[in-house]
Amino acid sequence: MPMIDAGGFDIHVKVEGPETAPVLMLSNSIAADLSMWDPQVAEFAKHLRVVRYDRRGHGKSGVPKAPYTMEAMGHDVLAVLDGLGIKTMNFCGLSMGGMVGQWLGARAPERIDKLVLCNTHYYYADKAPWNDRIKAAHEKGMAALAAPFMERWFTKDFRDANPQAIERMKAVFAATPVEGFVGCCAAGRDMDHRELLGRIKAPTLVIAGRQDMATPLEANEQVCAKIPGASITVLDTAHISNLGQPQAFTRAVLDFLRPG
Repeated sequence: MPMIDAGGFDIHVKVEGPETAPVLMLSNSIAADLSMWDPQVAEFAKHLRVVRYDRRGHGKSGVPKAPYTMEAMGHDVLAVLDGLGIKTMNFCGLSMGGMVGQWLGARAPERIDKLVLCNTHYYYADKAPWNDRIKAAHEKGMAALAAPFMERWFTKDFRDANPQAIERMKAVFAATPVEGFVGCCAAGRDMDHRELLGRIKAPTLVIAGRQDMATPLEANEQVCAKIPGASITVLDTAHISNLGQPQAFTRAVLDFLRPG
């Protein structure tokens, strides 16, 4: 599990799967770490060289001073690729990971083979919810925000049926440094990819959750419509779709990444 220098701080990375296989990089939501992808990695690593990383300010990565930008987080990904000697990759990002993926697809197209954008958005006209989260994190701390986020991220049925998974996600959420969380909130608040989406040339799959309250289906449909040639798969789940419907999510990604 190497640490990659991103220019003033380190990014925690985990690499699994055959060394000669095509690369798939996975990028988490805000207030999560690379363990979010545990349900997928075993199957992905049968076919792909899987690279997971903790976003700046999250997990075991360094915590640069907030605020952050999507551009900065995109360059973090490029630093990881360069540090590992990887020229091109497939990229799968969920929520904030999907926002970073949009930037990469438009701004670093030579590094992207295929792009999977999951449960994501491209622009927030209303900045107030992000500012409210920043204020709440500073005043109350991360542990106080964990339970409300779980209600947005997962359906009630999932929460009731999978209490251990919810507790694991809450623990990671609560352990996220405030500086990292508010830095990423600022990046989401200030993001404007309206002009970038049309520049993405890589084959793109959008995965959406029919019950997603955080990044509603309509937002994902708009992302899909703005990217030339993109397709969309809708799963019957909420925001963290790779946990809510792990088998369907894994199958959708692998079917899309297969050659041909």
